[in-house]
Amino acid sequence: MSDVTYCREAIREAFPKSRYGSVFSAQVEAFNFLRRQVEKEMTLRRVRAIWEGKARRIDGEEKDALRRAKIEEARREQQELRQRLSQLEQTLAALDARQAGFVGEDTGA
Repeated sequence: MSDVTYCREAIREAFPKSRYGSVFSAQVEAFNFLRRQVEKEMTLRRVRAIWEGKARRIDGEEKDALRRAKIEEARREQQELRQRLSQLEQTLAALDARQAGFVGEDTGA
């Protein structure tokens, strides 16, 4: 896999459209992240070229920054999943307790 292809996939994984609502918003977030991570001047046009797989070359620092972004996104997603699992466990515990309360009640005449 070429660096251009790798980085196109990496930027889309690290800044998913589904999280940011649109491709443009995801690209802006990627731009804001990358400009803080690389020493060279990063432009939105450069980010768009990486996103679309049209960049002619990929600098090592860009590739490294995108690896870090993927790691951050994975950690954030893992944290969200843990919170969601915790919420589901609480919901199920409440439903189990409620169901146990109905089974134990006497509904006789």
